[in-house]
Amino acid sequence: MEYIITFRSTNYAIKAEQCLLGQRVNASVLPLPPQIREGCGICLRVGGDSVGLALGFLADGGIEGIRVFSMEKNGGGKTYCEVGIGAPGDMPGAVPGGNLLSDNCTSGGCGAKISSGALSKLLAGLPVYQDGNLLVGFESSDDAAVYKISERQSLVTTADFFPPMVDDPAAYGRIAAANALSDVYSMGARPLTALNLVCFPQTMDMGVLREILEGGAEKVAEACAVLCGGHSIYDKEPKYGLAVTGIVDNDSIIRNNTPEPGHKLILTKPLGTGLIMAALRGGLAEDETVGKAVRSMERLNKYAAEKAIGFDVSACTDITGFGLLAHALEMASDRASIVIYPGEIPYFEEARVFAGEYLMTAAGQRNRNHLEGKADVGKLPFEVQELLFDPQTSGGLLLCVAPEQADDLLSAIRDGDPAACIIGEAVPRENDAILFG
Repeated sequence: MEYIITFRSTNYAIKAEQCLLGQRVNASVLPLPPQIREGCGICLRVGGDSVGLALGFLADGGIEGIRVFSMEKNGGGKTYCEVGIGAPGDMPGAVPGGNLLSDNCTSGGCGAKISSGALSKLLAGLPVYQDGNLLVGFESSDDAAVYKISERQSLVTTADFFPPMVDDPAAYGRIAAANALSDVYSMGARPLTALNLVCFPQTMDMGVLREILEGGAEKVAEACAVLCGGHSIYDKEPKYGLAVTGIVDNDSIIRNNTPEPGHKLILTKPLGTGLIMAALRGGLAEDETVGKAVRSMERLNKYAAEKAIGFDVSACTDITGFGLLAHALEMASDRASIVIYPGEIPYFEEARVFAGEYLMTAAGQRNRNHLEGKADVGKLPFEVQELLFDPQTSGGLLLCVAPEQADDLLSAIRDGDPAACIIGEAVPRENDAILFG
């Protein structure tokens, strides 16, 4: 069993998180579940084996006005029961959960990704068969693998899937498919085939799965790729995505860590989808705000990538669950540091407001922890920091392009992606991999 701890103010919530992390108690920052109308809109999730210890530390830390709810899965949804702090076995006042897609998941979208730092440790030292035709593997944290099949062309392969972040099944399918296809576009390739990857609860309506698959198929067709089949299993949580194969000319492969000093950085979509989806899960986001974020996540990066053909692009990546700064860190190299212009970054205004109200995401905090000591954000406003760390689902491309071509490429991209902006540049390597200008 897990427990939800709510707070009457964001200041107490932030202080509580720091308190528990300092005591090495495993606690996750979450938006408040919509079934619980209480407190400041964010909460901590704590495992049943450590809730007593956590409450003791919070009491010692002077954290007041907390309430505790147990969380149990109940068929297709969850049940939240308020627990007396002094008597964890006493659970009056059950709050019934719903049967929405998001009710079946503890996290959604690319915010569910394993953190970049943890992933690097997991992959380090794995046995790898050496093949000279593998031009890009996982050693550089690039967006997809590239395997040479002839002197002229290579295959690009990737897989991506995640739990839902919206309750509309078709929209979820479109977002997940667009996100998976994006890895191919960021490598300078075009997708050829796609395979569905499906995990789905036996207790849920199969009509919901049908809608998810229809949404994904819509985006695969828009990408002019062929949906060939896939694989499905029953699971406790719904998850959906694609395994995608693309093709690229060998002289057109774009990597994520080869920026040329002097080249300008173009970001093609606004930041803030992670914060907006967190606000949605907490029942705080207006329909209009959610609609803008969903339309951005559903949009294929196909169009921006096609506009970049013929331009001198030295590096590219797509911005997903690790947030802008972690992807910028991956882009930096031994030859180049990445300079970010905070005042030029496109974002959803509502997301900045949510960040300013301390509506934080667990994945955003993981990204912040990973960037500690690698990017000095201390002089930036807190809400701007949160936008830079915000986990994006199906975010935009970050393109590094020759300075004399940057304005022309930006103008071309803005024809379909009007929020695109020049947000920085690559400079000769300095001590820090990421700088702010």
